[in-house]
Amino acid sequence: MVDFVREATLQTPAINFQAGGEMEIKGRAIPDNPEPFWGDALAWFDKYAEDPSQTTVFKIDLEYFNISSSKRILFLLYKLNEIVERGFEARVEWYYRKADEDMYEVGQDYAFMVKVPFEFKEYNDLDMAYAM
Repeated sequence: MVDFVREATLQTPAINFQAGGEMEIKGRAIPDNPEPFWGDALAWFDKYAEDPSQTTVFKIDLEYFNISSSKRILFLLYKLNEIVERGFEARVEWYYRKADEDMYEVGQDYAFMVKVPFEFKEYNDLDMAYAM
């Protein structure tokens, strides 16, 4: 399976889904038309979920996202949930800026909706959360 990589734009996040189980979404997710952007990522992840790695780590570091992107992120987390229910290991690393309580709370909401373990990783604006 070929990795799925999209570069960030002003309206869309960088996506780096690796067939080896490392998944990353980072940036802003406010596409005007979400289906073309998210459709390919969701299709790739559906295919990955058919035969996933033993461990999947999903890193999410979004500074902002709109409601249509929120729905697509939730679809990805539900698919990750299915992977866990089939006996594979998975976790979400939810990155958020120390000053952004709203993003932390959104992560808490997502964590409540799925059975996948969440790790919350706070960082300062001057820090780099991780290199993508």
